[in-house]
Amino acid sequence: MGDDQRFCVVINGEEQYSVWPVGRDIPAGWRAEGFEGVKQECLAHIDEVWTDMRPASLRRRDTATA
Repeated sequence: MGDDQRFCVVINGEEQYSVWPVGRDIPAGWRAEGFEGVKQECLAHIDEVWTDMRPASLRRRDTATA
């Protein structure tokens, strides 16, 4: 796996992010988020957009009980 391999940023129903190799089928429960690049670019993008690491269901629960 070279440094020039392309990845896409994927997100699941709990709004958790990951990277996935471009050209491979994205696993069930995940969808492409729209950003592609080399791995480091994808990880930098995730650092920018994933500001709350809690799963979406936990964030919703915390908001409902606040």
